Amino acid sequence: MITISNLYKRYNNRDGRDAPWVLQDINLSIPKNVSVGLLGRNGAGKSTLLRLIAGMDNPERGKVERHCRVSWPIGLSGGFQGSMTGRQNVKFVARVHGAGNQTQRIIDYVENFSELGSAFDRPIKTYSSGMRSRLNFGLSLAFDFDVYLSDEATAVGDRAFKTKASKAFKDKVGQASLIIVSHSEGILKDLCQAGIYLKNGQAQWYDDINDAIAAYHEESNP
Repeated sequence: MITISNLYKRYNNRDGRDAPWVLQDINLSIPKNVSVGLLGRNGAGKSTLLRLIAGMDNPERGKVERHCRVSWPIGLSGGFQGSMTGRQNVKFVARVHGAGNQTQRIIDYVENFSELGSAFDRPIKTYSSGMRSRLNFGLSLAFDFDVYLSDEATAVGDRAFKTKASKAFKDKVGQASLIIVSHSEGILKDLCQAGIYLKNGQAQWYDDINDAIAAYHEESNP
């Protein structure tokens, strides 16, 4: 389970003035083994909430409690060391996560899944954002997390890779749960049971993903 209590988050302006809250007074309990779609207009705070759940960012107030192993957000291409190759980055992350004798298996999995070819042995700084995301996607799936976070990960690459990415998520369902940001309602309906709808800094939980999508439509088509 993931519990979010009285969470507030904003990013201060460069002149030091307080910016509006991106998220304010968020209270959610995300149950174990329930996959969740995260919906809201652009700028509603979906990626911010994912980063907070992952522990990549800290709330200004409140807290996030993780009673399970949570992945970093798949699809976000940051976090790699640019001067190191894809292979070196994967090896480094595997060691940090205590992979031990599983390190080579993880490297082989990511190399195959990301389909980067010879670029796997080139510095990350030469990669496009799509290549970084594919590497990130494969690296995330190489580990056994209880909850996988995804920020438009299945939108990366050509049609064949998108199909592959979607299947990889489906294979994880039953073994782990997912928290997904996606503009594809088909993916959300296919992979998620519940939904979180973000609007004006507030979060509303829906037990049925279809109800969350309906609420999003109501805002988008008044």
